Amino acid sequence: MKGSHGNRGPPDRERPRNMGKWRERVIRFMRGEDGPTAVEYAVMLALIIVVCLVAITAMGTNANKTFSNVALNVAAS
Repeated sequence: MKGSHGNRGPPDRERPRNMGKWRERVIRFMRGEDGPTAVEYAVMLALIIVVCLVAITAMGTNANKTFSNVALNVAAS
């Protein structure tokens, strides 16, 4: 038997080494040029999404008011 976890993954003694490698990769990524660039693009994308959602909500509200006004005018005729 390969430890208490069966065939689901590496033995418990290998996990700290894997976490150390993962942490080193993240630190290297954030210190390199790619890390900050990726973060900047993520922030820009988030801001673009927020602006789009606000614009769509405003247009939807305006369209709803217009259709409600038309419906009232048609019903009054």
